[in-house]
Amino acid sequence: MTAASSSAVARRVARGDAVRGGARMGFVARGVLYLLVGALAVRIGLTGTGEQADRGGALVGVSESPFGAVLLWALGLGLAGMALWRLTEAVFGAAGPKGDGAAKRAMSGARCVFYGVTSYLVVSFAAGSGDSGAGSSDQQSQDITGRLLGLPGGQWWVGAVAVGFAVAGLVLAGRAVMRKYRKHLTWGQMSRKARHFMDVTGMVGGVGRACVFAAVGWFGAKAAVEFDPSEAKGVDDAIRSFAETPAGPWLLVAVAVGLVLFGAFSFGQAKWRKV
Repeated sequence: MTAASSSAVARRVARGDAVRGGARMGFVARGVLYLLVGALAVRIGLTGTGEQADRGGALVGVSESPFGAVLLWALGLGLAGMALWRLTEAVFGAAGPKGDGAAKRAMSGARCVFYGVTSYLVVSFAAGSGDSGAGSSDQQSQDITGRLLGLPGGQWWVGAVAVGFAVAGLVLAGRAVMRKYRKHLTWGQMSRKARHFMDVTGMVGGVGRACVFAAVGWFGAKAAVEFDPSEAKGVDDAIRSFAETPAGPWLLVAVAVGLVLFGAFSFGQAKWRKV
């Protein structure tokens, strides 16, 4: 088999039903995690409970449910499917206009790494490993920040990561408000009801998720400026920080509802996303 024919076979596999099915499973898995984190955050805002509103808290909640072990493995495999799909986009280009551009390929590669790592952590937790994704995101953020601050130019490294999170939050919010997600959906084939569902969950959910990214970036910047890793916040503390604003717990609840809606949006993407 020649190199050209091998490449053609690989491209067909990348565009095949197995990879597309894995992507759709990945959107469902992502939706479950956001739905659970959002629900935990709503409960924190309304009752002040000490539960952990991040991936770790969500995994613990799944593990304590009926058939928890099976569900955990399903989540891990779904996220692995998402990682594989993003890998094929990085190698062969994404669907849609300009999907073959270098910037989109690089973004797909970064998402492949993110979902691959997340899948590994979820599977590790399902397998009972102590080195899993169920630890506190706040402690993990502070540990990573402390290591980066200990490197030459550490403040700049931490600041760069913080700016990345903050910029990501602004970009995500802008894309949600401008409804950029529509171009990735089979919009012309969707019913009016389905379009309304995706617009509500996509805009409100996208802004809610963006707020969490921006909060993580803000606290990362404080850690860099003050050279203090304890200022860094993970998802849990970043969500809780909204209750300390003048709007009080209600802003926390609003952001939490946004996360729940983003979970619902991910379920919609599992059905209507172009993959």
